[in-house]
Amino acid sequence: MTSPEDAFIEFAELAAPRLRRTAFLLCGDWHTAEDLAQTALAKVFVAWRRIHRHDAAYAYATRTLVNTYLADRRRKRPVEVITDRLPDFPAEQYAPESRVAVLAALATLTPKARAVVVLRYWSDQSVDQVAALLGCSAGNVKSQTSRALDKLRAVLEDDETDRAHLQPAVSKARISRHG
Repeated sequence: MTSPEDAFIEFAELAAPRLRRTAFLLCGDWHTAEDLAQTALAKVFVAWRRIHRHDAAYAYATRTLVNTYLADRRRKRPVEVITDRLPDFPAEQYAPESRVAVLAALATLTPKARAVVVLRYWSDQSVDQVAALLGCSAGNVKSQTSRALDKLRAVLEDDETDRAHLQPAVSKARISRHG
């Protein structure tokens, strides 16, 4: 029979990569994601002896991660506004950078709305599962999801419009430099 510490170590090794990816989608920064995942695992370790069903440990860890992220966002109000655009002229965007555009659009959401979107569409959890994780009603999750998706669509459409307007200027600049 394994000790509780050994059982936790085994759990942590399996859960850490998935928790880090979820944390990255919540916060948009790998260093902060690593800190969030570590903090969540530390909190799970403290409660490990009280977790009677180890098959539910990942759900507990995910809830702990989301709660840690939301608490951290409430404490830290960003002073700087991080943007994916330079004020003078934007860089040309290529198809692989659409991931960056989506992450930037996610960053425009409130922490709770971002958590709802990440849990629903990245972690592929049901409305009821997300509601249980966040401690709110299913209707609240649905309305937050709807508003968040509307905002994401608007931000991504604006980004697409900006790129379409810049494309002729970028092409002319490329021709004048190379032509």
